[in-house]
Amino acid sequence: MDPGFDVERARTLVALALEEDLGAGDVTAEAFLSPDAFATAVVEVKSPGVVAGLPVATMVFQAVDARLAVESKIEDGTTVETGDTLLTVRGPARGIVSAERTALNFVQRLSGIATFTRRFVDRVRETKSHAEVFDTRKTTPGYRSLEKYAVRMGGGRNHRLGLYDQILIKENHFAAAAAAQELSRPRTIRQALAARAPGVTVIVEVRDAAELKDALETEVDVIMLDNFSVDAIKKAVAVRAAMPATSRRPLFEVSGGVNLENLASIAATGVERISIGALTHSAPALDVALYVR
Repeated sequence: MDPGFDVERARTLVALALEEDLGAGDVTAEAFLSPDAFATAVVEVKSPGVVAGLPVATMVFQAVDARLAVESKIEDGTTVETGDTLLTVRGPARGIVSAERTALNFVQRLSGIATFTRRFVDRVRETKSHAEVFDTRKTTPGYRSLEKYAVRMGGGRNHRLGLYDQILIKENHFAAAAAAQELSRPRTIRQALAARAPGVTVIVEVRDAAELKDALETEVDVIMLDNFSVDAIKKAVAVRAAMPATSRRPLFEVSGGVNLENLASIAATGVERISIGALTHSAPALDVALYVR
């Protein structure tokens, strides 16, 4: 079964995390716990939220000691309440306490992203609009696959995974094209459209009405309204609505300055996408704990 994230990359992260934490061994556990001592533990959530990362926690426990039996009590993407049990772990006591912190670190980080994302998704749903919440590439280096997985567990959508799967022409691209090759914005867009491989989405960032006009005259798939005020977004939506019926009408994506306070107003303008870097770069961790019983 596809877990929804890059398993091999996750295994690499688990190995790095355990190397960082265990080093040559857990001197505390080894000081008084016999290799044959067995125990049972539970992982519980200490505050309400949305769970993500339980398969990665399982990887951690079994990487420390393959004899550890881990059972998930809840699936990733589930809303939980304080005191809910997420996992049970049975087996060598040394392995349980040695794996504890690393396993919890993955769960609390990924569950924090899922929980934070759900708050944004729920706020948009309250507006009854068709807008969807997207993440960005503002992820922890190396953790992108897992963090974007956590966004999906929270009900959000993934923007491009990297520089390789979509064309997104941002302001620095336009500046570089102008400075290095004397290309105008329209010509830069046309060259990108001509160069794209079949099926590759082309997104263009615009900062004002003039740049919007240029982009609307092309065949781009998505226009990113960067740091537009709510009034400016409404005007952009009206301009698109007034285009001839035969014209290609790109999707609109809002980015920059989006927060829980202005999200509903943005969603109600009629845009299709709202991208929010905070989903991954500013999500607070969900409080989880392990208890040996």
